[in-house]
Amino acid sequence: MSEQFEMDEDEAFGVAPTLIDDVVEATSAGDRGAIEQLLDPIHPADIAHLIEQLPPRDRTALIEVWKGVDGEILSELDEGLREEIIDTMAPAELAEVVRDLESDDVVDLVEYLDEDQQEAVLDVLDGAERLAVEKALSYPEESAGRHMQVEVVRAPDHWTVGEAIDFLRSDVELPDQFYHVILIDARLKPVGYVTLGRILSARRGQKLTDLAEESFRSFHVEDPAADVAHAFNHYHLISAPVVDDDDRLVGIITIDDAMTLLDEEHEEDILRLAGVGEGSLSDTVLETTKQRLPWLAVNLVTAILASMVIGLFETTISGLVALAVLMPIVASMGGNAGTQSLTVAVRAIATRDLTGSNVWRVIRRELAVGLFNGLVFAVLMGTVGWVWFGMPMLGVVLAVAMVINLVVAGLAGTVVPVILEKLGVDPALASGAFVTTVTDVVGFFAFLGLAAVMIL
Repeated sequence: MSEQFEMDEDEAFGVAPTLIDDVVEATSAGDRGAIEQLLDPIHPADIAHLIEQLPPRDRTALIEVWKGVDGEILSELDEGLREEIIDTMAPAELAEVVRDLESDDVVDLVEYLDEDQQEAVLDVLDGAERLAVEKALSYPEESAGRHMQVEVVRAPDHWTVGEAIDFLRSDVELPDQFYHVILIDARLKPVGYVTLGRILSARRGQKLTDLAEESFRSFHVEDPAADVAHAFNHYHLISAPVVDDDDRLVGIITIDDAMTLLDEEHEEDILRLAGVGEGSLSDTVLETTKQRLPWLAVNLVTAILASMVIGLFETTISGLVALAVLMPIVASMGGNAGTQSLTVAVRAIATRDLTGSNVWRVIRRELAVGLFNGLVFAVLMGTVGWVWFGMPMLGVVLAVAMVINLVVAGLAGTVVPVILEKLGVDPALASGAFVTTVTDVVGFFAFLGLAAVMIL
Protein backbone atom coordinates (compact mmCIF):
# COMPACT_ATOMS: atom_id res chain seq x y z
CA MET A 1 0.00 0.00 0.00
CA SER A 2 2.84 2.40 0.86
CA GLU A 3 4.40 1.77 -2.56
CA GLN A 4 1.14 2.76 -4.20
CA PHE A 5 0.99 6.05 -2.28
CA GLU A 6 4.55 6.84 -3.39
CA MET A 7 3.44 6.39 -6.99
CA ASP A 8 0.49 8.71 -6.49
CA GLU A 9 2.73 11.45 -5.05
CA ASP A 10 5.10 11.16 -7.99
CA GLU A 11 2.13 11.54 -10.32
CA ALA A 12 1.15 14.85 -8.62
CA PHE A 13 -2.54 14.36 -7.87
CA GLY A 14 -3.02 11.80 -10.63
CA VAL A 15 -2.75 8.05 -11.07
CA ALA A 16 0.30 6.14 -12.24
CA PRO A 17 0.18 4.65 -15.75
CA THR A 18 1.18 1.32 -14.23
CA LEU A 19 -1.93 1.39 -12.03
CA ILE A 20 -4.12 2.00 -15.07
CA ASP A 21 -2.46 -0.93 -16.87
CA ASP A 22 -2.96 -3.17 -13.84
CA VAL A 23 -6.64 -2.24 -13.57
CA VAL A 24 -7.20 -2.89 -17.28
CA GLU A 25 -5.43 -6.25 -16.97
CA ALA A 26 -7.54 -7.25 -13.94
CA THR A 27 -10.69 -6.14 -15.75
CA SER A 28 -9.82 -8.21 -18.83
CA ALA A 29 -9.36 -11.23 -16.55
CA GLY A 30 -12.68 -10.54 -14.81
CA ASP A 31 -10.84 -10.48 -11.48
CA ARG A 32 -13.03 -8.34 -9.22
CA GLY A 33 -10.90 -9.07 -6.17
CA ALA A 34 -7.76 -7.77 -7.87
CA ILE A 35 -9.57 -4.60 -8.93
CA GLU A 36 -10.74 -3.98 -5.38
CA GLN A 37 -7.26 -4.55 -4.03
CA LEU A 38 -5.86 -2.02 -6.51
CA LEU A 39 -8.51 0.66 -6.02
CA ASP A 40 -9.42 0.41 -2.32
CA PRO A 41 -6.42 2.50 -1.15
CA ILE A 42 -7.09 5.18 -3.79
CA HIS A 43 -8.95 8.43 -3.13
CA PRO A 44 -12.34 8.69 -4.91
CA ALA A 45 -11.10 11.69 -6.93
CA ASP A 46 -8.17 9.63 -8.25
CA ILE A 47 -10.45 6.70 -9.06
CA ALA A 48 -12.69 9.09 -11.01
CA HIS A 49 -9.61 10.40 -12.82
CA LEU A 50 -8.56 6.85 -13.66
CA ILE A 51 -12.02 6.01 -15.03
CA GLU A 52 -11.97 9.14 -17.19
CA GLN A 53 -8.63 8.12 -18.74
CA LEU A 54 -9.85 4.70 -19.82
CA PRO A 55 -11.09 4.06 -23.38
CA PRO A 56 -14.89 3.58 -23.55
CA ARG A 57 -14.65 -0.21 -23.94
CA ASP A 58 -12.32 -0.66 -20.94
CA ARG A 59 -14.38 1.79 -18.91
CA THR A 60 -17.61 -0.13 -19.51
CA ALA A 61 -15.93 -3.43 -18.69
CA LEU A 62 -14.48 -2.03 -15.46
CA ILE A 63 -17.90 -0.81 -14.27
CA GLU A 64 -19.50 -4.18 -15.04
CA VAL A 65 -16.79 -6.30 -13.38
CA TRP A 66 -15.97 -4.12 -10.39
CA LYS A 67 -19.44 -2.88 -9.41
CA GLY A 68 -17.72 -0.60 -6.92
CA VAL A 69 -18.61 2.88 -8.14
CA ASP A 70 -20.07 4.73 -5.15
CA GLY A 71 -21.57 8.17 -4.68
CA GLU A 72 -18.27 9.88 -3.89
CA ILE A 73 -16.72 8.61 -7.12
CA LEU A 74 -19.79 9.60 -9.13
CA SER A 75 -19.68 13.11 -7.72
CA GLU A 76 -16.04 13.48 -8.82
CA LEU A 77 -16.62 12.34 -12.40
CA ASP A 78 -16.92 14.61 -15.41
CA GLU A 79 -20.61 15.43 -15.89
CA GLY A 80 -21.00 13.74 -19.28
CA LEU A 81 -19.22 10.59 -18.14
CA ARG A 82 -21.22 10.54 -14.91
CA GLU A 83 -24.47 10.44 -16.89
CA GLU A 84 -23.08 7.62 -19.03
CA ILE A 85 -22.27 5.49 -15.97
CA ILE A 86 -25.56 6.30 -14.25
CA ASP A 87 -27.42 5.07 -17.34
CA THR A 88 -25.85 1.64 -16.83
CA MET A 89 -27.02 1.36 -13.21
CA ALA A 90 -30.33 -0.06 -12.04
CA PRO A 91 -32.47 2.37 -10.01
CA ALA A 92 -32.01 0.36 -6.81
CA GLU A 93 -28.22 0.23 -7.33
CA LEU A 94 -28.10 3.97 -7.99
CA ALA A 95 -30.13 4.72 -4.89
CA GLU A 96 -27.75 2.66 -2.76
CA VAL A 97 -24.61 4.50 -3.91
CA VAL A 98 -25.99 7.95 -3.06
CA ARG A 99 -27.39 7.01 0.34
CA ASP A 100 -24.48 8.47 2.34
CA LEU A 101 -23.82 11.62 0.30
CA GLU A 102 -24.34 15.15 1.58
CA SER A 103 -27.50 16.82 0.29
CA ASP A 104 -25.66 19.13 -2.17
CA ASP A 105 -23.91 16.14 -3.75
CA VAL A 106 -27.22 14.28 -4.01
CA VAL A 107 -28.77 17.26 -5.80
CA ASP A 108 -25.79 17.44 -8.15
CA LEU A 109 -26.35 13.81 -9.14
CA VAL A 110 -30.13 13.77 -9.20
CA GLU A 111 -30.79 16.91 -11.23
CA TYR A 112 -29.74 15.32 -14.54
CA LEU A 113 -31.46 11.94 -14.07
CA ASP A 114 -34.64 10.81 -15.77
CA GLU A 115 -37.82 10.53 -13.70
CA ASP A 116 -37.49 6.82 -12.84
CA GLN A 117 -33.91 7.21 -11.64
CA GLN A 118 -34.76 10.36 -9.71
CA GLU A 119 -37.64 8.65 -7.95
CA ALA A 120 -35.48 5.65 -7.06
CA VAL A 121 -32.88 7.89 -5.44
CA LEU A 122 -35.45 10.02 -3.62
CA ASP A 123 -37.21 6.92 -2.27
CA VAL A 124 -34.09 5.75 -0.45
CA LEU A 125 -33.66 9.08 1.36
CA ASP A 126 -35.30 9.74 4.69
CA GLY A 127 -38.22 12.18 4.79
CA ALA A 128 -36.27 15.28 5.81
CA GLU A 129 -33.46 14.72 3.35
CA ARG A 130 -35.86 13.95 0.51
CA LEU A 131 -37.76 17.15 1.22
CA ALA A 132 -34.49 19.10 1.23
CA VAL A 133 -33.38 17.64 -2.11
CA GLU A 134 -36.76 18.29 -3.73
CA LYS A 135 -36.70 21.85 -2.39
CA ALA A 136 -33.20 22.42 -3.78
CA LEU A 137 -34.29 21.14 -7.19
CA SER A 138 -37.04 23.77 -7.24
CA TYR A 139 -34.47 26.58 -7.30
CA PRO A 140 -32.94 27.90 -10.56
CA GLU A 141 -30.24 25.61 -11.99
CA GLU A 142 -27.21 27.86 -11.38
CA SER A 143 -28.30 29.35 -8.06
CA ALA A 144 -27.02 29.22 -4.50
CA GLY A 145 -30.02 27.06 -3.54
CA ARG A 146 -28.92 24.34 -5.97
CA HIS A 147 -25.40 24.18 -4.60
CA MET A 148 -26.02 24.52 -0.87
CA GLN A 149 -26.11 21.67 1.61
CA VAL A 150 -28.86 21.59 4.21
CA GLU A 151 -26.72 19.93 6.89
CA VAL A 152 -25.95 23.00 9.00
CA VAL A 153 -24.65 23.31 12.57
CA ARG A 154 -26.61 26.18 14.15
CA ALA A 155 -26.86 27.65 17.63
CA PRO A 156 -29.01 30.38 19.21
CA ASP A 157 -27.16 33.69 19.34
CA HIS A 158 -27.58 33.90 23.13
CA TRP A 159 -25.64 30.68 23.82
CA THR A 160 -22.28 30.52 25.54
CA VAL A 161 -19.25 28.52 24.46
CA GLY A 162 -20.05 25.85 27.06
CA GLU A 163 -23.59 25.39 25.78
CA ALA A 164 -22.31 25.08 22.22
CA ILE A 165 -19.71 22.47 23.19
CA ASP A 166 -22.26 20.45 25.14
CA PHE A 167 -24.55 20.57 22.12
CA LEU A 168 -21.83 19.40 19.73
CA ARG A 169 -20.96 16.50 22.07
CA SER A 170 -24.58 15.38 22.42
CA ASP A 171 -26.32 12.78 20.27
CA VAL A 172 -27.17 15.36 17.60
CA GLU A 173 -26.30 14.28 14.05
CA LEU A 174 -23.52 16.49 12.66
CA PRO A 175 -22.20 16.85 9.11
CA ASP A 176 -19.03 14.90 8.32
CA GLN A 177 -17.19 18.18 7.83
CA PHE A 178 -18.08 21.71 8.92
CA TYR A 179 -16.13 24.86 9.68
CA HIS A 180 -18.54 27.23 11.42
CA VAL A 181 -21.34 27.18 13.94
CA ILE A 182 -24.00 29.48 12.50
CA LEU A 183 -25.62 31.83 15.03
CA ILE A 184 -29.36 32.40 14.55
CA ASP A 185 -31.88 34.66 16.23
CA ALA A 186 -35.41 33.77 17.37
CA ARG A 187 -36.70 34.05 13.77
CA LEU A 188 -34.07 31.57 12.49
CA LYS A 189 -32.24 34.43 10.75
CA PRO A 190 -28.43 33.93 10.64
CA VAL A 191 -26.72 36.79 12.44
CA GLY A 192 -23.13 35.56 12.56
CA TYR A 193 -20.84 32.57 12.73
CA VAL A 194 -18.03 31.26 14.89
CA THR A 195 -15.20 28.95 13.84
CA LEU A 196 -14.67 25.70 15.71
CA GLY A 197 -11.16 26.83 16.60
CA ARG A 198 -12.44 29.88 18.46
CA ILE A 199 -15.05 27.82 20.29
CA LEU A 200 -12.52 25.25 21.46
CA SER A 201 -10.01 27.86 22.62
CA ALA A 202 -12.47 30.11 24.51
CA ARG A 203 -13.75 29.89 28.08
CA ARG A 204 -17.03 28.06 28.61
CA GLY A 205 -18.83 31.12 29.94
CA GLN A 206 -17.96 33.37 27.00
CA LYS A 207 -20.79 34.45 24.68
CA LEU A 208 -20.67 33.06 21.14
CA THR A 209 -21.51 36.50 19.77
CA ASP A 210 -18.26 37.80 21.26
CA LEU A 211 -16.36 35.32 19.07
CA ALA A 212 -18.25 35.96 15.83
CA GLU A 213 -16.12 36.76 12.77
CA GLU A 214 -16.30 40.06 10.91
CA SER A 215 -16.26 38.29 7.53
CA PHE A 216 -19.83 37.04 8.03
CA ARG A 217 -22.23 37.43 5.11
CA SER A 218 -25.18 35.43 3.84
CA PHE A 219 -26.61 34.68 0.39
CA HIS A 220 -30.13 34.31 -0.93
CA VAL A 221 -31.19 30.94 -2.38
CA GLU A 222 -31.66 32.50 -5.83
CA ASP A 223 -28.35 34.39 -5.95
CA PRO A 224 -26.32 33.28 -8.99
CA ALA A 225 -23.89 30.56 -7.97
CA ALA A 226 -21.08 32.28 -9.89
CA ASP A 227 -21.56 35.47 -7.84
CA VAL A 228 -21.43 33.43 -4.64
CA ALA A 229 -18.20 31.74 -5.73
CA HIS A 230 -16.58 35.08 -6.57
CA ALA A 231 -17.64 36.44 -3.18
CA PHE A 232 -15.95 33.47 -1.48
CA ASN A 233 -12.77 34.21 -3.39
CA HIS A 234 -12.95 37.98 -2.86
CA TYR A 235 -13.75 37.95 0.85
CA HIS A 236 -11.74 34.79 1.69
CA LEU A 237 -14.78 32.98 3.05
CA ILE A 238 -14.72 29.40 4.32
CA SER A 239 -18.47 28.87 4.52
CA ALA A 240 -21.54 31.06 4.35
CA PRO A 241 -25.24 30.59 5.20
CA VAL A 242 -27.99 30.63 2.58
CA VAL A 243 -31.36 32.21 3.40
CA ASP A 244 -34.86 32.13 1.91
CA ASP A 245 -37.22 35.01 1.13
CA ASP A 246 -37.91 35.47 4.85
CA ASP A 247 -34.17 35.61 5.65
CA ARG A 248 -34.40 32.26 7.47
CA LEU A 249 -31.44 29.89 7.41
CA VAL A 250 -32.03 27.03 4.95
CA GLY A 251 -28.53 25.81 4.12
CA ILE A 252 -24.86 26.55 3.78
CA ILE A 253 -22.27 26.77 1.01
CA THR A 254 -18.73 25.69 1.80
CA ILE A 255 -15.36 26.63 0.34
CA ASP A 256 -14.92 23.36 -1.57
CA ASP A 257 -18.19 23.87 -3.47
CA ALA A 258 -17.36 27.53 -4.15
CA MET A 259 -13.93 26.68 -5.53
CA THR A 260 -15.43 23.94 -7.70
CA LEU A 261 -17.82 26.51 -9.15
CA LEU A 262 -14.97 28.94 -9.84
CA ASP A 263 -12.87 26.22 -11.43
CA GLU A 264 -15.76 25.14 -13.67
CA GLU A 265 -16.43 28.74 -14.73
CA HIS A 266 -12.78 29.42 -15.60
CA GLU A 267 -12.44 26.10 -17.42
CA GLU A 268 -15.59 26.87 -19.39
CA ASP A 269 -14.23 30.30 -20.38
CA ILE A 270 -10.93 28.82 -21.59
CA LEU A 271 -12.69 26.18 -23.67
CA ARG A 272 -15.10 28.68 -25.16
CA LEU A 273 -12.30 31.08 -26.06
CA ALA A 274 -10.87 28.26 -28.16
CA GLY A 275 -14.29 27.48 -29.64
CA VAL A 276 -14.41 23.90 -28.35
CA GLY A 277 -17.51 24.17 -26.16
CA GLU A 278 -17.57 22.25 -22.90
CA GLY A 279 -15.99 19.03 -24.14
CA SER A 280 -13.74 16.66 -22.26
CA LEU A 281 -11.29 13.89 -23.10
CA SER A 282 -13.97 11.30 -22.39
CA ASP A 283 -16.28 12.60 -25.16
CA THR A 284 -16.78 10.47 -28.25
CA VAL A 285 -15.64 11.51 -31.74
CA LEU A 286 -19.22 12.41 -32.69
CA GLU A 287 -19.77 14.54 -29.56
CA THR A 288 -16.48 16.36 -30.05
CA THR A 289 -17.24 16.97 -33.71
CA LYS A 290 -20.64 18.47 -32.89
CA GLN A 291 -19.07 20.82 -30.35
CA ARG A 292 -16.34 22.11 -32.64
CA LEU A 293 -18.13 22.19 -35.99
CA PRO A 294 -20.24 25.35 -35.41
CA TRP A 295 -17.25 27.48 -34.49
CA LEU A 296 -15.19 26.18 -37.37
CA ALA A 297 -18.12 27.24 -39.57
CA VAL A 298 -18.03 30.71 -38.02
CA ASN A 299 -14.30 30.86 -38.68
CA LEU A 300 -14.95 29.90 -42.29
CA VAL A 301 -17.32 32.85 -42.65
CA THR A 302 -14.70 35.23 -41.25
CA ALA A 303 -12.11 33.80 -43.64
CA ILE A 304 -14.46 34.38 -46.56
CA LEU A 305 -14.95 38.02 -45.49
CA ALA A 306 -11.18 38.50 -45.39
CA SER A 307 -10.87 36.89 -48.82
CA MET A 308 -13.51 39.27 -50.18
CA VAL A 309 -11.42 42.22 -48.99
CA ILE A 310 -8.37 40.77 -50.72
CA GLY A 311 -10.47 40.32 -53.86
CA LEU A 312 -11.15 44.07 -53.95
CA PHE A 313 -7.44 44.63 -54.50
CA GLU A 314 -6.83 41.88 -57.05
CA THR A 315 -5.39 44.34 -59.56
CA THR A 316 -3.13 45.88 -56.93
CA ILE A 317 -1.73 42.49 -55.92
CA SER A 318 -1.17 41.40 -59.51
CA GLY A 319 0.77 44.61 -60.09
CA LEU A 320 3.13 43.96 -57.18
CA VAL A 321 3.61 40.34 -56.13
CA ALA A 322 5.50 41.43 -52.98
CA LEU A 323 2.15 42.48 -51.48
CA ALA A 324 0.97 38.85 -51.50
CA VAL A 325 4.12 37.85 -49.65
CA LEU A 326 3.85 40.50 -46.94
CA MET A 327 0.11 40.91 -46.30
CA PRO A 328 -0.27 37.75 -44.11
CA ILE A 329 2.25 39.32 -41.70
CA VAL A 330 0.01 42.31 -41.02
CA ALA A 331 -3.11 40.18 -40.48
CA SER A 332 -1.27 37.64 -38.32
CA MET A 333 0.25 40.28 -36.04
CA GLY A 334 -3.14 41.94 -35.65
CA GLY A 335 -4.79 38.61 -34.85
CA ASN A 336 -2.24 37.79 -32.16
CA ALA A 337 -2.45 41.27 -30.61
CA GLY A 338 -6.26 41.07 -30.63
CA THR A 339 -6.17 37.68 -28.93
CA GLN A 340 -3.89 39.07 -26.21
CA SER A 341 -6.25 41.97 -25.47
CA LEU A 342 -9.28 39.70 -25.74
CA THR A 343 -7.91 37.16 -23.25
CA VAL A 344 -7.13 39.88 -20.70
CA ALA A 345 -10.59 41.46 -21.14
CA VAL A 346 -12.53 38.20 -20.89
CA ARG A 347 -10.63 37.21 -17.76
CA ALA A 348 -11.24 40.64 -16.22
CA ILE A 349 -14.96 40.38 -16.98
CA ALA A 350 -15.11 36.90 -15.48
CA THR A 351 -13.36 38.03 -12.29
CA ARG A 352 -15.48 41.23 -12.06
CA ASP A 353 -12.34 43.38 -12.41
CA LEU A 354 -13.52 45.05 -15.63
CA THR A 355 -16.54 47.23 -14.83
CA GLY A 356 -18.29 50.33 -16.13
CA SER A 357 -16.18 52.52 -13.85
CA ASN A 358 -12.83 51.51 -15.35
CA VAL A 359 -13.69 50.32 -18.86
CA TRP A 360 -12.57 53.52 -20.59
CA ARG A 361 -9.27 53.50 -18.73
CA VAL A 362 -8.68 49.91 -19.87
CA ILE A 363 -9.60 50.79 -23.46
CA ARG A 364 -7.17 53.74 -23.45
CA ARG A 365 -4.45 51.49 -22.04
CA GLU A 366 -4.98 48.86 -24.75
CA LEU A 367 -4.96 51.55 -27.45
CA ALA A 368 -1.66 52.88 -26.09
CA VAL A 369 -0.18 49.38 -25.90
CA GLY A 370 -1.30 48.70 -29.47
CA LEU A 371 0.23 51.98 -30.63
CA PHE A 372 3.60 51.42 -28.95
CA ASN A 373 3.82 47.78 -30.10
CA GLY A 374 2.75 48.87 -33.57
CA LEU A 375 5.51 51.48 -33.74
CA VAL A 376 8.16 48.98 -32.62
CA PHE A 377 7.17 46.39 -35.21
CA ALA A 378 6.53 49.09 -37.82
CA VAL A 379 10.20 50.11 -37.67
CA LEU A 380 11.31 46.48 -37.76
CA MET A 381 9.03 45.27 -40.58
CA GLY A 382 9.31 48.52 -42.51
CA THR A 383 13.06 47.98 -42.64
CA VAL A 384 12.57 44.32 -43.64
CA GLY A 385 10.17 45.28 -46.44
CA TRP A 386 12.58 47.91 -47.72
CA VAL A 387 15.68 45.69 -47.63
CA TRP A 388 13.90 42.52 -48.83
CA PHE A 389 12.30 44.02 -51.93
CA GLY A 390 14.42 47.14 -52.40
CA MET A 391 11.39 49.45 -52.24
CA PRO A 392 11.44 52.14 -49.53
CA MET A 393 7.78 53.01 -50.06
CA LEU A 394 6.77 49.38 -49.58
CA GLY A 395 8.48 49.48 -46.20
CA VAL A 396 6.52 52.63 -45.30
CA VAL A 397 3.21 51.03 -46.31
CA LEU A 398 3.97 47.92 -44.28
CA ALA A 399 4.95 50.02 -41.26
CA VAL A 400 1.82 52.20 -41.34
CA ALA A 401 -0.48 49.19 -41.85
CA MET A 402 1.19 47.45 -38.91
CA VAL A 403 0.51 50.42 -36.61
CA ILE A 404 -3.11 50.71 -37.74
CA ASN A 405 -3.90 47.03 -37.28
CA LEU A 406 -2.26 46.67 -33.87
CA VAL A 407 -4.13 49.72 -32.56
CA VAL A 408 -7.41 48.37 -33.93
CA ALA A 409 -6.59 44.94 -32.49
CA GLY A 410 -6.13 46.39 -29.00
CA LEU A 411 -9.41 48.31 -29.33
CA ALA A 412 -11.41 45.36 -30.69
CA GLY A 413 -9.97 42.91 -28.16
CA THR A 414 -11.34 45.04 -25.33
CA VAL A 415 -14.49 46.61 -26.78
CA VAL A 416 -15.98 43.50 -28.40
CA PRO A 417 -16.22 41.37 -25.20
CA VAL A 418 -17.52 44.37 -23.24
CA ILE A 419 -20.30 44.98 -25.79
CA LEU A 420 -21.22 41.29 -25.92
CA GLU A 421 -21.36 41.13 -22.13
CA LYS A 422 -23.71 44.16 -22.10
CA LEU A 423 -25.93 42.40 -24.66
CA GLY A 424 -26.14 39.31 -22.45
CA VAL A 425 -23.94 37.16 -24.73
CA ASP A 426 -21.10 35.18 -23.16
CA PRO A 427 -17.98 37.14 -24.25
CA ALA A 428 -15.79 34.03 -23.95
CA LEU A 429 -18.01 32.22 -26.45
CA ALA A 430 -18.40 34.77 -29.24
CA SER A 431 -15.62 37.35 -28.95
CA GLY A 432 -12.92 35.40 -30.75
CA ALA A 433 -14.76 35.22 -34.07
CA PHE A 434 -15.56 38.95 -34.08
CA VAL A 435 -12.06 40.06 -33.10
CA THR A 436 -10.45 37.81 -35.72
CA THR A 437 -12.76 39.20 -38.38
CA VAL A 438 -11.93 42.79 -37.44
CA THR A 439 -8.15 42.30 -37.43
CA ASP A 440 -8.13 40.32 -40.69
CA VAL A 441 -10.36 42.76 -42.56
CA VAL A 442 -8.65 45.89 -41.21
CA GLY A 443 -5.17 44.42 -41.73
CA PHE A 444 -5.73 43.46 -45.35
CA PHE A 445 -7.67 46.63 -46.16
CA ALA A 446 -5.09 48.94 -44.58
CA PHE A 447 -2.10 47.26 -46.19
CA LEU A 448 -3.53 46.75 -49.66
CA GLY A 449 -5.40 50.08 -49.64
CA LEU A 450 -2.29 52.04 -48.72
CA ALA A 451 -0.29 50.16 -51.35
CA ALA A 452 -2.86 51.01 -54.03
CA VAL A 453 -2.69 54.70 -53.13
CA MET A 454 1.01 55.14 -52.33
CA ILE A 455 2.81 52.70 -54.64
CA LEU A 456 0.73 51.85 -57.73
